[in-house]
Amino acid sequence: MSAPNPEGLRLQVDMIKCVGHASCFELLPERVSLDEWGYPIIETDPLPSGLVSHARRAVAACPTLALRVDGKVARKR
Repeated sequence: MSAPNPEGLRLQVDMIKCVGHASCFELLPERVSLDEWGYPIIETDPLPSGLVSHARRAVAACPTLALRVDGKVARKR
């Protein structure tokens, strides 16, 4: 596994926008798993440097624009 990215970039999902297409799981199974209803469960640790470009590809492919990659930590419930 590669070192964490220097910017602390993380993959995050807006569960309000997500409708469970699972394209993120297909493109980034290293960081995304699915719950029993097909919605993503995202690892919240910073992305390894080697996966940042893959995560950006998953963000671009999300049909509902529910995914994002940024260095801010989403508020936990």
